[in-house]
Amino acid sequence: MIIKQIYTGCLAQGAYYIESNGEVAIIDPLREVQDYIDIATKNNAKIKYVFETHFHADFVSGHVTLAEKTGGKIIYGPTAKPNFDALIAEDNQVFKLGELSITVLHTPGHTMESSCFLLKDKNGKDHALFSGDTLFLGDVGRPDLAQKGNITEKDLAGFLYDSLRNKVMTLADDVIVYPAHGAGSACGKNLSKETVGTIGNQKETNYALRADMTKEEFIKEVTDGLLPPPAYFPLNVKLNKEGYKNIDDVIEQSAKPLSVKEFELIANETEAIVLDVRHQTEFVKGFIPQSIFIGIDGGFAPWVGALIKDINQPILLVTPIGKEEDTITRLSRVGFDNVLGYLEGSFNSWKKADKEIDTLNSVSVDVLENKIKENALVFDVRKPGEFASEHIVVAESTPLDFLNDHISEFPKKEDFYVHCAGGYRSVIAASILKARGYHNVIDVAGGYAAIRNTNIERTAAVCPSTLK
Repeated sequence: MIIKQIYTGCLAQGAYYIESNGEVAIIDPLREVQDYIDIATKNNAKIKYVFETHFHADFVSGHVTLAEKTGGKIIYGPTAKPNFDALIAEDNQVFKLGELSITVLHTPGHTMESSCFLLKDKNGKDHALFSGDTLFLGDVGRPDLAQKGNITEKDLAGFLYDSLRNKVMTLADDVIVYPAHGAGSACGKNLSKETVGTIGNQKETNYALRADMTKEEFIKEVTDGLLPPPAYFPLNVKLNKEGYKNIDDVIEQSAKPLSVKEFELIANETEAIVLDVRHQTEFVKGFIPQSIFIGIDGGFAPWVGALIKDINQPILLVTPIGKEEDTITRLSRVGFDNVLGYLEGSFNSWKKADKEIDTLNSVSVDVLENKIKENALVFDVRKPGEFASEHIVVAESTPLDFLNDHISEFPKKEDFYVHCAGGYRSVIAASILKARGYHNVIDVAGGYAAIRNTNIERTAAVCPSTLK
């Protein structure tokens, strides 16, 4: 028996490779599927099944492409209605995989078709649960993404309560839990940084699995403090349900090196966004005017999905040299396939062509400390939970995820300062604000990690509902 967790930190997503006697099952694959095929080929094994725990919202899965390339059968749990060929399993239906078996456990709640997959060893003993977005380590899947018709988030939360208690908590404590996501995913509120656990550990530590919790208490706790989902979520669900382009075709059409002249011409003649993915310290020193910064070294794809509202938005890329195809691949993971090309030679070619350059004003926390004494305006773009746990007394909370909702709060003429936890998100926010004409924005380098080492007055006024 071989089990491989293939974890992608940018998406906080876990895909799984299971092999027995030359037969392979893949669970929740990423859109680029060659790695799974390569592992199977190396092991002289054949991909037999492609299991999908549900219609994913936070990334485009590779199920359609993987099935086309390998002949593996796509399998969903009950009630799923995809627009392509797939086997819709019954609850408790068993699939043989070499000496192993995989049982489908229908666990509605996160979505109505959500299912977990229970792996049994060659002796028929429960070995591992691939829990999808039904059960995370430290949390459970948010119940607000699949509201439809008369089904509300409270209804879904109630279904999730029953699924957990009737299908998951009845399993033995030593059963391994392999979730679909870890910390950083927007599919839950309180996900652990760990990516592998056990049923027993989750019964002891997961707030949603308390033995004495009533359904009413569960519904209240699971729905309390939920932030609105990113705008791209329903668009990714649509792609996962209806199908999508082969990623190889997307890369071929998008990986076009553009000269400075070509790049500038396309930027002027289309509505393309210029997306600069270099490191934030490089971006602040100089960038193409009107560029938006979202660095490839951070939580790149989810931030693109959260901040660029339309997955069909034309995009021009400025990337580190050698990172062009990687950037296109990571954009495609969240459905952004409309890349028109990238600036050949990166930003240096723009400078060498003596084109107009913009810069971002970025200051140290020592400068901020002095400016606060002069009543400077400070905006904190961290998440509400981070702000609630501790923040600068005079700061306003304007989370990056919902920057558009706070635009009217930023002053038009007076200088103001933005910070995050470490400096990545604040540069994203500052680039967006500057592109919209707020040239008085100033980034605080080092973010809250550096602010803690100053004498700037801070508070820890906790709002429990926000911290859930």
